[in-house]
Amino acid sequence: MSTNANQLLLENVRKEWIDYNGHMTDAAYAIVFSKAVDQFMIELGIDSNFRGEYQYSIYTLETHLCYLKEACQGQRLFITIQLLDFDSRRLHVFFVMENEDGERLATSEQMLMGIDMNKGLPAPFPQKILSKIEELSKEQLILPKPKEAGSKIGIRRK
Repeated sequence: MSTNANQLLLENVRKEWIDYNGHMTDAAYAIVFSKAVDQFMIELGIDSNFRGEYQYSIYTLETHLCYLKEACQGQRLFITIQLLDFDSRRLHVFFVMENEDGERLATSEQMLMGIDMNKGLPAPFPQKILSKIEELSKEQLILPKPKEAGSKIGIRRK
């Protein structure tokens, strides 16, 4: 079982997520990682009350998913997060999905952006959110960069 201190989310593979190949469909991986973003926002303090009061949220700008192993119905999924970088309004994060044995099933590298919901435009993180991000960065920016981070899609030619 995963005991990573950066564990963010625990999810079980649902029956409706299983495809014609007998394992979790690619879209379901994206759903789980999207739920991890929602949980990350909550842990930063951006919950429904905060969004209502400050009209501020986080949007996903870009996602790069890597499928490493199959996930099967009923399997427990452990999602961890690593903050790779940040600035005044963006977060570069890396999620890892593991099974109960600690095997990596998938990764999701994402660029997230703070948004002023009234204007529909990028906006700096409110100070109390930025403070939590800075605290997380002190813990995580010293961690090694995951091997999948920053990878690009392409056919490798000899």
